[in-house]
Amino acid sequence: MVLGKLGSSITSALKKIVGAGTVDATLIRELKNELLKALLEADVKLEIALEVTEKVEKKALKDDLPPGIPRQKHVVSIVHDELVQILGGKGQKLKITPGKLNVLLFVGIQGSGKTTVVGKLGNWLNKRGMKPAMVCADTDRPGAYEQLVQLGEQINVPVYGEPKEKNAVKIARDGVTHFQKSKEVILVDTAGRHKEEKAMLKEMAKIAKMVKPDEIILVIDGTLGQQAFDQALAFATTTKIGSIIVTKLDGSAKGGGALSACAATKAPIKYLGVGEKVGDLERFDATGFVGRLLNMGDIEALIESVQAAEIEPDEEMAKAFLTGKFTLRDMYAQMQNIGKMGSMSKILSFLPGFSTGLPDGLEDTSEENMKKFMCMMESMTAEELDDPSVIRSTRIQRIARGSGTDPKDIKQLMKQFNQMKKMMKGMKKGMGRRGGKMPNMTDLAGMQGVTGKPSTKITRGKKR
Repeated sequence: MVLGKLGSSITSALKKIVGAGTVDATLIRELKNELLKALLEADVKLEIALEVTEKVEKKALKDDLPPGIPRQKHVVSIVHDELVQILGGKGQKLKITPGKLNVLLFVGIQGSGKTTVVGKLGNWLNKRGMKPAMVCADTDRPGAYEQLVQLGEQINVPVYGEPKEKNAVKIARDGVTHFQKSKEVILVDTAGRHKEEKAMLKEMAKIAKMVKPDEIILVIDGTLGQQAFDQALAFATTTKIGSIIVTKLDGSAKGGGALSACAATKAPIKYLGVGEKVGDLERFDATGFVGRLLNMGDIEALIESVQAAEIEPDEEMAKAFLTGKFTLRDMYAQMQNIGKMGSMSKILSFLPGFSTGLPDGLEDTSEENMKKFMCMMESMTAEELDDPSVIRSTRIQRIARGSGTDPKDIKQLMKQFNQMKKMMKGMKKGMGRRGGKMPNMTDLAGMQGVTGKPSTKITRGKKR
């Protein structure tokens, strides 16, 4: 996940606190220094990193302990709360009022992925029963209008633009007028602009004054680094920023610039762009995000992902998924539905203990490999799907031929299957040791079920 290295560094530092018999000033200073180092390595601006670490030190040394809470846990809570605070505090929604016209204005520097974000949010709103429309007021970048039209066709959301018009303020006004009686949410895309481009910043302010948006959204590139603070500050000084969407968090972004942008604008992050597809947009909740960052898990985010996938629940299979008592037939359905939600690593990042990475043996559960595994399972008999233990050498050869794969691929599938069983059993055992209730997947949509009913695609292996 984004800021994963920061999370592992902070978690490592906190472990010293948690494992200590007593927490003294020396240990708190060590934590402060390690926390400062971790924030700087994640590209958080120095001044912000210093402010956060000094607050942590002061509160850890001087705050009165809540009744019944040991100081070790209190320090962990302080670090958690400070990170949540810098990211905007409690999760907030966009300022959209159902049943009336809502205008959202998008701003950001060149190359931040702003137009793509407009399409992603249009898709997000459309899927939730709202009536969005998009307006291209970017007169600076060649192909901006064509890109937005292409996105609109893909997500079935109308687009307004005037490719030959050079007055961005006029286009924005005309676009809002065009859709104001037929649409519920109008997303206005604008040209990218840099903090030094004073004329462009003034144009942005004029557009805002003309269309009177309900909210101005700053789109920030997650790879921007420490300069994100100055860029975000320039936008916030010119016009009122209501929220932030951080993009390009699916690659090697350190992500600390997002923290800096929040500090500069005093605006919360509300969404994350986590991939190139129109569906790769996640609603952001600072509390859940920091929980995942510090390996505490974020069940609420997992629930939302499951619900968005519109998976039909199957209680028996859900229980099998978490107890490890499941067959290859069940695993096929698991992979089919996980594919609707994203990669296995994305799903597990929402659960306590897995936010820093996949367990050993589950590295091959990418979307591409899951499709390959599913193809192999489609070449199995009912007996093999229901009792994987019968799959030996001659059967492996036959399944490989039938699925157009190599015998070593079949062995890798079996390794994944056995590792998944082991991991789920371990999860149940760990929950039992903590005295917690094992999360039943159908309780979580309650969870709408991470699992679904077995697919009819396995025709050769249907139960007889």
